[in-house]
Amino acid sequence: MALRKLKPMTPATRYYSISSFDEITKTTPEKSLLAPLKKSGGRNNLGRVTSRHRGGGHKRRYRIIDFKRVNAEEAKVIAVEYDPNRTSRIALIQYPDGSKNYIIAPDGIKVGEVIQSSNEAEIKTGNTMQVSSIPVGTFIHNIELKPGKGGQIARSAGASAQIVAKDEKYCQIKLPSGEVRMIRSECKATIGVVGNIDHENISIGKAGRSRWMGKRPHVRGVAMNPVDHPMGGGEGKTSGGGHPVSPWGLPAKGYKTRKKKNISDKYIVKKRK
Repeated sequence: MALRKLKPMTPATRYYSISSFDEITKTTPEKSLLAPLKKSGGRNNLGRVTSRHRGGGHKRRYRIIDFKRVNAEEAKVIAVEYDPNRTSRIALIQYPDGSKNYIIAPDGIKVGEVIQSSNEAEIKTGNTMQVSSIPVGTFIHNIELKPGKGGQIARSAGASAQIVAKDEKYCQIKLPSGEVRMIRSECKATIGVVGNIDHENISIGKAGRSRWMGKRPHVRGVAMNPVDHPMGGGEGKTSGGGHPVSPWGLPAKGYKTRKKKNISDKYIVKKRK
């Protein structure tokens, strides 16, 4: 999972780096596990832009990922594939009855390995079980917040959480942000760290590559006219002259916008800040 630096043949490739894709064993996705993926361009059901700087990009098809891992039978890893919809790699697994599923590929998983989703399974990378069955100090990923809902936490490249304490009803896990949170002991998690760890070190290298990903240009407020942004205008170049604000006048740094206290806050043992 190393990075490959290109020769500086053009101004863009001077800073360009890409993944080596050494771990990829299959280049064509499993047809039965594909679904269409429609782009919104950042627009809501009224056609208005609610999320700026989105649009364009390469056409993709969604890979259906098994975040729940409800099948308790042993499964064999038959391929590690690229997924354009996420930073991590995905692993194609096959059960004894012939059915196949995609899972988030943990770091170090190899084709031919056998993994299982059961509380009786051994403590090894790729196995899924309730957090109550996993020893304290173990690194985990694809963690459920509600039992049976499927993994929601620590799913991106290189992400993991660590079990720091356990009691009868709840387990305490330390999240990638540093936050320590309680989750129900019946919640499932997968052992190991998510693969493709070097993803964070990739250098995009050129603006066009961001466009391939569906990211449109982000223009600074101070570069706009007063009609377009509260920080726009001024004689010559100015840095705004006031506190940084959003295009709609709300303070951009440190201003609390939450209206209603989140009911899940009571499960936070230590805040990330």
